[in-house]
Amino acid sequence: MTTPARVLLVDDVPEVRTLLRAALSLRDDLEVVGEASRGVAGVTMVKELEPDIVVLDLGLPDLAGRDVLTQILEQRPTTEVVIFSGVDPEDRTWYEERAAGYVLKDADVAYLVDLLGSLASSSEPTETVTVASMSLPDDLEGVRDARRFAVRTLESWGVDEVVDEASVVVTELASNSVLHAGSGYELRLTLGAHAVRIEVTDHGPGTPEPQAFSEGGESGRGLLMVAALSVSWGVEGGADGKTVWAELARSNGNGLTAAG
Repeated sequence: MTTPARVLLVDDVPEVRTLLRAALSLRDDLEVVGEASRGVAGVTMVKELEPDIVVLDLGLPDLAGRDVLTQILEQRPTTEVVIFSGVDPEDRTWYEERAAGYVLKDADVAYLVDLLGSLASSSEPTETVTVASMSLPDDLEGVRDARRFAVRTLESWGVDEVVDEASVVVTELASNSVLHAGSGYELRLTLGAHAVRIEVTDHGPGTPEPQAFSEGGESGRGLLMVAALSVSWGVEGGADGKTVWAELARSNGNGLTAAG
């Protein structure tokens, strides 16, 4: 039997920790080994317990934001940190570049649990997924093709509730790839139990940053819109380019929701 991943919860709200512990107790691949209500205590417990994953709130009363994340990673660089916070800072990209995931507390807790499960055993998926992909040229005309492909695919999968948001996200990521990477790209859609993942992989340099809204241009909505629509998004670099991804939560009437 596979050893479950060791999870440390760092949040100053007892009800949130109780909710997460209850949700994680239903998983065989995840084990809560400790809880901390303060940032300093969380850093100390990372050193003592050596968790595989830390679920971290950014709004801690003593050590918060960049400071607590930096100290945790300095204490144990191999630990994966997933931010679960009611705070959506202007510098969210900074956190997403360093954390394994960023989930707001108004998201479905089931999505967070699945994300933790995927980190626990990334080589052995814990759920059946459906994947569709399409290669597109370095051409803005192809952005419409990417959008149509995404809409048709999601409708065929029966997830109409995310079609509108996905159309915006695909348009922005594809346009960004053409305008700033200057290369052809691949659009990849993945259907999971609680989220739809959209990935655009190109071969251009640089890391995209959120830009202010502009009324002109194919990509005027900006990556700020992607961040607003998705429960999590980020950039993964590789030897020959990068992948920009975003995940949209599927509606789930039975899902648990954390507040505050």
